[in-house]
Amino acid sequence: MKYLKRHCFALDLVDDAKLIAEYKKYHKQIWPEITASIVDSGIEVLEIYCVVNRLFMIMEVNDTFSFEKKSKMDANNPKVQEWETLMWNYQKALPTAKANEKWLLMEKIYQL
Repeated sequence: MKYLKRHCFALDLVDDAKLIAEYKKYHKQIWPEITASIVDSGIEVLEIYCVVNRLFMIMEVNDTFSFEKKSKMDANNPKVQEWETLMWNYQKALPTAKANEKWLLMEKIYQL
């Protein structure tokens, strides 16, 4: 059995029911180029959960994944940049985020 490393992130959505519904609709039919970029970076499992306007993303990555590699791939992929620009219409950075920072990596504080 191969070992996957898990990373968890948080982000908010703009607190508007119509925009949240649109955001969810986009995620029911992710653009194929976005799916390909996720898989190509070494992410094997990616899930996003929503409660009101708070999002949690859980991703499990193989040993080929690195944040640096993913960031570089995304910066050089026009379709990913188009997607990210579109998603900013719905997303709202957490109060502790730096400029242009979206998903914040969460600290694991408990495990059974």
